[in-house]
Amino acid sequence: MEINKRKTEKVVEIGPIDISGIKADILALPPDSWNDEDSEKANYNKAGILRQTQHIVFRFSDKRKMPVTYFDLPLWEKWKDRLQPVMDAATKHFNYPNGFYPRVMLAKLPPGARIAPHTDGNVRQNRPHKIHIAIQTNADAFFFQFPEKYNFKEGIAYEVNNAVMHGVENNGTTDRIHLIFEYLEQKPQV
Repeated sequence: MEINKRKTEKVVEIGPIDISGIKADILALPPDSWNDEDSEKANYNKAGILRQTQHIVFRFSDKRKMPVTYFDLPLWEKWKDRLQPVMDAATKHFNYPNGFYPRVMLAKLPPGARIAPHTDGNVRQNRPHKIHIAIQTNADAFFFQFPEKYNFKEGIAYEVNNAVMHGVENNGTTDRIHLIFEYLEQKPQV
């Protein structure tokens, strides 16, 4: 997999995205659904730097070996008609004729939690665009791409470079919930 020459080197604000069709549904998810989905998550870093986050994973790709495995989780069918238009709005400026979303998830970071500084160290992860859309946040929740510090605003899409040192802190009193997804020009042949 080649490195994507169009992937950003820093945090870039893509712009406002209409999240009105998904925000209430996401915020209405009961705690049990976060707990149940997180306990079964495809994310293999449960004990590592992501241990303070909860995830609801819709689509996933296992990049630890070649060929990369792409798969939909059962919740994708239930949510895709609501999530896909939001994701398409955030990625339309790329003008990819065969765009593909290999990973789609919700990530919740509770008050007082953090994700330690890290890089998503696999060179294969340099290929997709990594997009964040804040669904719920607060003035004291920060994304760091060192040495810069960002406060992502609700309903705004951002592209981040996950291959450089980054981290997150939620120093506020509310959960920080993001829709996070990857975007490729086309689904790779596997």
